[in-house]
Amino acid sequence: MRIKYLVQTLMIGLVFAGSSLVALAPAQAQGAVRSQHGDWQMSCDMLPGASEEQCALIQNVTAEDQPNVALSVIVLKTADQQARLLRVLAPLGVLLPNGLGLNIDGEDQGRVAFVRCLPNGCVAEVVMDDELIEKLSNGDTGIFIVFRTPEEGIGIPISLSGFAEGFEALP
Repeated sequence: MRIKYLVQTLMIGLVFAGSSLVALAPAQAQGAVRSQHGDWQMSCDMLPGASEEQCALIQNVTAEDQPNVALSVIVLKTADQQARLLRVLAPLGVLLPNGLGLNIDGEDQGRVAFVRCLPNGCVAEVVMDDELIEKLSNGDTGIFIVFRTPEEGIGIPISLSGFAEGFEALP
């Protein structure tokens, strides 16, 4: 239930690229699941001031050996169709300077910095290029890595089943 709330409030505040973060309140969480694509859900919401609904692919995951460490992974196309974004909401307490790592099918994809922390977690964001989209579309498993200390990384697996179909279906 907490993850669902986090995703809904994150969508309200972070969906548009370049938009400012708004104060998040439970009453604003109105996202509706539109479709299921493998292990990904497409959720859509009408954001304040928007003329059209914004949709995103979402997957919520938890570390296998640490159930208190969970991520919300959100993929969307900006309203102007100029950018494709991957946003991850990580729990508070992660080591920010180490960023968020990504590994797809055993191949390191690098790290991305956290851009902001909210009351319910810290957000990392990357603009996806064609190469990353292809790897996510053709891969089986991704592993996001968050750090508690410079030496201790926690790998959190995500399924890539249904990613290609879901990404293609994004408006």
